[in-house]
Amino acid sequence: MTFHDALFLILATASAVSALGVVVSSSIIRSAIWLLFMLMGVSGLYFFLGAEFLGAAQLIVYVGGTMVLVVFGGMLTTRGPFDHVPVGLVGWVLGGGLSLALFALLVQASLSFVSHPRTDTALPGTGPLGLTLLGVPETPGQTAYLLPFEIVSIHLLVVLIAAAYLARAKRRPTSTHPEADHG
Repeated sequence: MTFHDALFLILATASAVSALGVVVSSSIIRSAIWLLFMLMGVSGLYFFLGAEFLGAAQLIVYVGGTMVLVVFGGMLTTRGPFDHVPVGLVGWVLGGGLSLALFALLVQASLSFVSHPRTDTALPGTGPLGLTLLGVPETPGQTAYLLPFEIVSIHLLVVLIAAAYLARAKRRPTSTHPEADHG
């Protein structure tokens, strides 16, 4: 086993164990911390596999943005109804079945790809990547990354709204007519 194989196995195992911690933890805060480690592990896998753009986007968007919002939302609601999430037997069976089906689908899809060795070893510089990020492809058939970044920005907006909703103060209903209470 080479160093690269061992490093890949360590990153993959850390990501899988962290993902299992997200699912098994009953505390929202602990689940969010496990999710943070899982997302960092996936980002490390992206960097290890040579997909620096995906690794950086994973770190900036998910680890940096989403996890901050989830942790703040969780910290502000730790005494509320979302502190511990009860999961019954039906939830475990349904979640486990869907997870196994997704895992089987991913294994089948990954085994169906044919590995083609790369003939060129030169990686693109930051100029072409920046142009495609802005939606200006260098060549006419090249993919632009503007739409995925717009989708990610909408995702962050939804997460921000959800965190604000979770963190808002729960008010007791008050009577609109105080004189009605006096009889």
